[in-house]
Order: sequence, then structure tokens, then C-alpha cells
Amino acid sequence: MIALGLEGSANKLGVGLILHPGNGGRAQILSNIRHTFVSPPGEGFLPKDTAKHHRSWITRLILQALKEAGVSVEDVDCICYTKGPGMGAPLQSVAIVARTLSLLWGKELVGVNHCVGHIEMGREITGAQNPIVLYVSGGNTQVIAYASQRYRIFGEALDIAVGNCLDRFARTLFISNDPAPGYNIEQMAKKGRHFVDLPYAVKGMDCSFSGILATIDILAAKLQNGITEWKDEETGDPITREDLCFSLQETVFAMLVEITERAMAHVGSSEVLIVGGVGSNERLQEMMGMMAKDRGGSVFATDERFCIDNGIMIAHAGLLAYRAGFRTTLEESTCTQRFRTDEVFVKWRD
Repeated sequence: MIALGLEGSANKLGVGLILHPGNGGRAQILSNIRHTFVSPPGEGFLPKDTAKHHRSWITRLILQALKEAGVSVEDVDCICYTKGPGMGAPLQSVAIVARTLSLLWGKELVGVNHCVGHIEMGREITGAQNPIVLYVSGGNTQVIAYASQRYRIFGEALDIAVGNCLDRFARTLFISNDPAPGYNIEQMAKKGRHFVDLPYAVKGMDCSFSGILATIDILAAKLQNGITEWKDEETGDPITREDLCFSLQETVFAMLVEITERAMAHVGSSEVLIVGGVGSNERLQEMMGMMAKDRGGSVFATDERFCIDNGIMIAHAGLLAYRAGFRTTLEESTCTQRFRTDEVFVKWRD
């Protein structure tokens, strides 16, 4: 079976084609194409501008994906699209295209939960069997474990997601959004040498990032105003923008490691799977790896092809649901900004 996946819940527009062999073997990625709407430094991406980008690019990406995969419309069994969660206008743009193709090509639709798409793609690529999942992106921060055909949320962000915290600090520093603000923060953090104390907000199994962002924004303003030279108390070296990026990463990632370790202890798991755009951050993977090693466990993660929003994860999760008998009728082929991970009945798993 072959599925076409369309993803456009935020500023990444992804189109992918995946093949599930009839003999039950590993999924084969036929094509995985992505185009990103990049806003100017210091600005985020607005829903209307992002939706316009998706409408402008989606036709050529679909044609390119079919050509790269070497398949025709007749070979495609179903069309999978992101139902939610995400930004309203971009989601709508992609859902309309999915409905149109369904009618034109005579193919059935499958609406996919964006978060479940990340999880299932991560499991397929890494081979992780039943891990604790840390899902970290610009819109979501969740610690998840599977039980009784649901992905159960053990802990989550109480306000903004960790990726949103990093992206908004990139705006404060007027860091380029190309290729991604979080990636550019990561590169600057690698050059940081001095740790600046920031609030540490873990509340049970949940995290809060808005206070950390507010604090580091104030510190960045202090640094940028340059009224007085700000120096490290121990070394006497000047505090830099790179030091702030380093301190922010170390603080928020330590919080994520703490709640993930607590979930591992609760369910007795020795595996961690990191998914979502922030999951491609090498420092987060390193910190999580140190924790897992101390527990005799292991960490699974993917590179930016699969961590960052993409169409292939929607195709894969959608095809799993399709093979289990799930269909989305034309009347039900809507999209929603709020669609929790634990709302999905995971019929394809035991």
C-alpha cells in the first residue's frame, strides 16, 4: 500500500509518499519533500502569511514528490493530511487540497493527529519498541507513554512549548529564522562559556517556560543596552549573547530530562524516544543520553529529516490507521487547532 501525506500545521509544508510492503516488512520512504516559510529576523510567522506560502507551494511539491517516488496517481491508495493540532489558516489550506485531491483522484482520506505522526515515524525509523516519548516542538511539549491503545500524556508544558520559548528568544536577539531559529540558537549556544542563572520551573510532571523567557528577555535587554559591562562573577569575562543561548538551553533541557526520567521510573521503561523539531538538537540528545546511560537505558532520536515537521510522518501514521480500517469521510475532513495526543484511538497497536 502507498499513502500520500500532506503536512502544513505550522511554517513547514511537507509532502511525502510511503510504501508499506504487503509482507509486513519495514516501511519504504519513496519521497519526503519540504519547503519552509521563513519570516524576517525578529518576527514570527503569521497564520495568514504561512497559509499563503502553503497555497503557493503545495501543488509543485506534490508533483515533485510523485516524480521523485516514481509512482502515479493510480498507485496511491489513500491521501493523509494533518487534521491538527496546529495553526488554523495553514491547516485549512492543506485540508482543502487533500479534499480536492480526494475528489479528483477518487481516493479515500485519512485525517492524522500531528503528534501521533511524529511518534509513529520516530518508532519506525529508530526501531524503538515501547519507549517513553519526549515530544518537543514549537507548539507542543509532552512526555508520553503508550498504554491500552492510547498515547497517554504523563506531563506537558503548562504555558508555552519549549520550542516556542527558544524561537521567541531568537526573535529577541534578532537571530535569523533561516533555516530555523531554534537551530541558530543551538549553534550560538555551542560557543557559550558562562552559565547565567535562570528560573527552573518543574511542577510535578509538568513544566513552565514563560517565566524563563520573560527573565532571559530582560537579561538580553540589559546586555544589548550596554549601559554597564556585564561580567561573569567567577572569571570576570564579559557575558555574551552566546552565553545567554547556552544558559537557556541548559536550563530548559535539564527540566525536560528531569520529567522524562521520572516517567521512565514510573512505568519501568529503559527507552526514551525524542521526537519533534527540538528533538534534533544535539545538546538535548546528549543530556538525555547521559541520563539514560546512568539508568542502564538508551535514547532514540532521528535527524532533521524526520524530527522537523514533514509529510512522510503523516503518510506513515495515516497508512497505519488506514490499514486498521480508519477512514475520514468528506463531511468529517475538517481540521482543528486543538487535537490532543491522547484523543487518538491507536487501533494498529496491541
